Amino acid sequence: MLLATLVSSARPAWAQDERVLDEIVAVIGDDIILQSDVDGMVLGVMNQQQMAWSQDLWDEALRQLINEKVLVIHAKRDTNIVVTDQQVDQMLDAQIDQIQRQVGGQARLEELYGKSLLEVKAELREEYRDRLLADELRRTKISSIKATPTDVRAWFDLIPSDSLPTVPDLVRVSHIVRLPVVTQEARDEAMEIITAIRDSVAAGAATIEEMAELFSDDPGSAPNGGLYEDMGLDEVVPEFAAVASRSPIGVFSRVFETQFGLHFLRVNARRGDRIDYNHILISFDDRKVDDQPAISRLQVLRDSIVTSGASFEALAREESEEEMSKAQGGRVTDPNSGERNLYLEVLGGLWQRTLAPLEEGGISEPSEVQLLDGRRGWHIVRLDKRIPEHRVDINTDYELIEQRALQDKQARVMEQWLDELRTSVYIDLRGAARDLVLAP
Repeated sequence: MLLATLVSSARPAWAQDERVLDEIVAVIGDDIILQSDVDGMVLGVMNQQQMAWSQDLWDEALRQLINEKVLVIHAKRDTNIVVTDQQVDQMLDAQIDQIQRQVGGQARLEELYGKSLLEVKAELREEYRDRLLADELRRTKISSIKATPTDVRAWFDLIPSDSLPTVPDLVRVSHIVRLPVVTQEARDEAMEIITAIRDSVAAGAATIEEMAELFSDDPGSAPNGGLYEDMGLDEVVPEFAAVASRSPIGVFSRVFETQFGLHFLRVNARRGDRIDYNHILISFDDRKVDDQPAISRLQVLRDSIVTSGASFEALAREESEEEMSKAQGGRVTDPNSGERNLYLEVLGGLWQRTLAPLEEGGISEPSEVQLLDGRRGWHIVRLDKRIPEHRVDINTDYELIEQRALQDKQARVMEQWLDELRTSVYIDLRGAARDLVLAP
């Protein structure tokens, strides 16, 4: 619902021209909420989710706006909650880009708002700072909430057996990954491109932010000019960390290689082993690689496991070139939850074709795979367990139930916490909101 307010948070020119009566519906500390603020949020939700207007929807929108302002007030009181100008600008730029795509470009946005882009950003900057403050305070609270085994069992026992949902086909899998060999042609081509970019930046003909947005192959940072903030050196691959840890602040590094391609970077700030930096990545052209060495090596590894009894886990730790599963002896897990049971339909066609003929414990022939970071590789896969479609069971689906129980507990604890926070903030409900009950 908060996302739905992004477009309506600044008043476009056409909205200002309409003769619409407005009123203050809530005073929160020194701030106010107008009826039009709530109406705009409700309209966004109705459009996004194809919902009809209802009083409950309007009341819930107002509650969320009130709670957000209460969180901002408490975040400003907490000296441990800090939001930098860079964080604000990064979020604001991303959202402005999104709005421009929705309305048809910068000129159209300026026409709708009746202001220049700089004026729109200036008007929204403090609102977005408040959003980040609220998000950070919310995150600190949620991160402290855990679900115990007792919580999980109690949550599960509340669900009638005939109301338990059905879980689609699940699998547990392990794999060993090998990457294609980059040809000299692809390596030379990437070096030529990134050297030209670095020379332009170093000469002052362009900024690293401009060139990253135009040319970087890192989808996570290119839209933001190659920027990463507060990144731990242990969160990047060793080759990247080695350069980032030694590079002087504000200086463009030499060109260096990682498993993702060729980079150069500029460290903007360093706090112990945490850094802010901009970088540009030029990946090797995956159409100019040699797959055969990867396929041949995987075939040798498979033969060692199948015919000689070699340990799959040991070989995965020694030979795999996919870091996340390598550290786990080849075990593949959900990158967000750490869950080992994976939905077969979500894995995609390449995985499904590889797994289709396998029995539990079987190991596939070398097959192509698309890795989570977008790289193309080859792997051999061991099917550790196949779990057919079934009703949710606490023994086979504990991690899934634990996740749902945790989400429910977080929602309850957060609601109770917000009830407490509101008691120390001045709140005056007026007009259409006079009869609102804040704790539904």
